[in-house]
Amino acid sequence: MKATIAVLAGDGIGPEVVAEGLKVLHAVGARTEHSFILEEGAIGGTAIDASGSALPEQTLDVCRRADAVLFGAVGGPRWSDPTAKVRPEQGLLQLRKELGLFANLRPVHVYPSLTAASPLRPELLMDVDLVVVRELTAGIYFGERQEAGPKSEAAYDTMHYTPEEIRRIARLAFKLASERRNKLCLVDKANVLATSRLWRRVVASVAGEYPSVDLETILVDAMAMHLLRRPVDFDVILTANMFGDILSDEASLLAGSMGMLPSASLGEGRRGLFEPIHGSAPDIAGRGIANPLGTILSVALLLRYSLGLSEEATAVKTAVESVLEHGHRTADLAGPSERTVTTEEMGNLVVAALWL
Repeated sequence: MKATIAVLAGDGIGPEVVAEGLKVLHAVGARTEHSFILEEGAIGGTAIDASGSALPEQTLDVCRRADAVLFGAVGGPRWSDPTAKVRPEQGLLQLRKELGLFANLRPVHVYPSLTAASPLRPELLMDVDLVVVRELTAGIYFGERQEAGPKSEAAYDTMHYTPEEIRRIARLAFKLASERRNKLCLVDKANVLATSRLWRRVVASVAGEYPSVDLETILVDAMAMHLLRRPVDFDVILTANMFGDILSDEASLLAGSMGMLPSASLGEGRRGLFEPIHGSAPDIAGRGIANPLGTILSVALLLRYSLGLSEEATAVKTAVESVLEHGHRTADLAGPSERTVTTEEMGNLVVAALWL
């Protein structure tokens, strides 16, 4: 196979962790007959500095030509003014919209060797393996809004959904659940929000197309508790944009660190955008201590969903598990007496563990 990968390293620790993800991707190519062509693009704060745009047209063109996009992170103190006209995060939001990537999959797998890294009791973490499916291109992040300013001290953001926006991601979530444990949980705020009541109606209608999948609904505030009290009960969690953003970050506690969680942003076709869920972490950028495993596991998702290379994707995940079982830890995962490895060392360890 020959595939073109758009590489958007971005800001902060983005370039560091993406470098390790690419190291693993190159190793997969070297040990198979696959060829990966990399095309780089600027995004976020560094793109603003260079061109005045958080998503230059040239970068968008690179992504449109690619079979998949590997993304790092955007943002940092230099671009942190929330009132600025152009902000780094706008580049990522626009890219998802332009590529039609309406579904964000955030798998949460608890590796047995990392239960000590989580603040939760180990018995709560046994066999936890779930996926948060977050709607990505509608909702409150994209609805009509008004900033507070000289004409009005009031501000508002509008949560807006159409039946089709809900239906398309519901079908994706049900299909995913049918390939896993046939359990889907819709998380909403239907006791208060009109949009959530629409979600319930549309998702219930889609459920009829997947009779083998058990559907339950839970209010988002209750889910925030259940996710930490009984995480093993959940398989596929479907929810709106903002709720998914918050819950998936909360779920990082289960895995031991936000640095462990990958994500895949998908649309109707095979092309997707793959990224760790952590941010740009400017406080540790350049220090060589960032955890690259979220990015490396995002490479595994890229191999599986965009390139259809399931065996290679499993090999990457297995290599990560092997490295962790042998006690190797970046700073975010290590206990007080545990030796840590650098970002680069962790990438090298994963490469060495591939297919061994």
